[in-house]
Amino acid sequence: MAETTREAMDCDVVIVGAGPAGLSAAIRLKQLDADLNVVVLEKGSEVGAHILSGAVLDPSGLDALIPDWKAKGAPLNTPVTADNFYMMGEAGQIRIPNFAMPPLMNNHGNYIVSMGNVCRWMAEQAEELGVEIFPGMACSELVYGDTGQVTGVVAGEFGKNPDGTPGDSYEPGMILNGKYVFLSEGVRGSLSKEVIAKYDLAKDSQPQKYGLGMKEIWEIDPDKHREGTVTHTMGWPLGGNAGGGSFIYHLENNQVYVGFVVHLNYKNPYLFPYMEFQRFKHHPMVADLLKGGKRVAYGARAITEGGYQSLPKTVFPGGALLGCSAGMVNVPRIKGNHNAMLSGKAAAEAAFAAIQGGRSGDTLDAYNTEVHEGAIGKDLRQVRNVKPLWSKFGLLASLGLGGFDMWTNNLFGFSLLGTLKHGKSDADATEEASKHTPIDYPKPDGKLSFDRLTNVSFSMTNHEESQPAHLHLKDPSVPIGINLPKYAEPAQRYCPAGVYEVVDDKFVINFQNCVHCKTCDIKDPSQNINWTVPQGGDGPNYPNM
Repeated sequence: MAETTREAMDCDVVIVGAGPAGLSAAIRLKQLDADLNVVVLEKGSEVGAHILSGAVLDPSGLDALIPDWKAKGAPLNTPVTADNFYMMGEAGQIRIPNFAMPPLMNNHGNYIVSMGNVCRWMAEQAEELGVEIFPGMACSELVYGDTGQVTGVVAGEFGKNPDGTPGDSYEPGMILNGKYVFLSEGVRGSLSKEVIAKYDLAKDSQPQKYGLGMKEIWEIDPDKHREGTVTHTMGWPLGGNAGGGSFIYHLENNQVYVGFVVHLNYKNPYLFPYMEFQRFKHHPMVADLLKGGKRVAYGARAITEGGYQSLPKTVFPGGALLGCSAGMVNVPRIKGNHNAMLSGKAAAEAAFAAIQGGRSGDTLDAYNTEVHEGAIGKDLRQVRNVKPLWSKFGLLASLGLGGFDMWTNNLFGFSLLGTLKHGKSDADATEEASKHTPIDYPKPDGKLSFDRLTNVSFSMTNHEESQPAHLHLKDPSVPIGINLPKYAEPAQRYCPAGVYEVVDDKFVINFQNCVHCKTCDIKDPSQNINWTVPQGGDGPNYPNM
């Protein structure tokens, strides 16, 4: 396809991804200079379509970007009114008193939101300022200049045959050139992964760590609904098999977000994260809440968990990594949207200063400094040891030593533990199947728990079947030749959408089911699966809730 002729469009700044980071950058650029030509490209069918809604939002990022967001009608409608933390056992639970939790864990002043709706509102603010937003435009390639700098992206390529050749309705897409290109693709974005490798941006950081977050939206009995209540749990059903926990957020309209996170550094290849989530809902406390209700949506996505020590260099010649493309989630708080917004704002300010100075295509070092040393770095530094403590010593050590470490960081601004290392990547953490025994999971009952394919239908996922598969095997012989005998082919289990199957000794990829969580790209022990963007607009279409 090197000889393909494409039209080109020149911009000041090209932004890939209309999530909170990308939209914040676009808004801030136009706040600074209304004449800047700013373009945002979104692979989802609309802004918010690929945003797995349901979060507790720390409004600090929004406060910094749009101080009058309340007057402008931002959809932050449910303030947190109650904060609960539980340690779960199979038959009961123990509440951890709030006074024992470090102050940073307090959710009062935060809001239970649909991030899909927040992003839709942010897109409206951006467009009012003159930002051009193009949904359904997947960015499939980066464009490089003569000195190796990123100069633009290829977006909107459609109509390829399953073998990758141009079909009858082939559209080559167009090149959008920018003085700077911002990558705000979210976790494990394909272009972000490319620049991190090309420019060796992670050479001075620890391996990035990840979790798999799965979420259902439920409508429950009004008598059980407690608007504004936030509940987090740890312990059962994961136990010693994996790190992770759950969240239950009561928003308006008798709805609750029920979510479950499994850390992807688990050892046992027989672990089935999706079924751990389904089993969790049968805990007496959770089952009582959901009984008589109905699930109305499902989704899944990977979460960056490496924190401060896993932050790569966030700039490269001609561009920057924003938000979760770099990994800015505060793991114990399960929050990253505020940092994503702050990163977009900081990147915009660095690019504005550079353009004002007549620069383009260089490295925005001021942005990288702000990420590591400013508000984002401060937020991540004070919790930097929670994840490695949990990974190395388990849940109780994380609660004890991790809690102590957060207290000392909060009160005195330093850690007695220094900065702990993560060690292995999540793929390398997977052990051979011979060291473990299969786990017997209860069959879903169709009332509280559901099979994967049924749940995927509640994500409104759609992929045009005639397009090339966007999930690529580097070596097609690996799944059956290596992963199956050595690891019992864990792709059958770690995927929360049932994409991968072993049928009659053949490895089958049902890419139509993919909800774009990218767990396969992260957890495959042979690192043989490469997630790339499908045609624009394809993938999940999460509801406006």
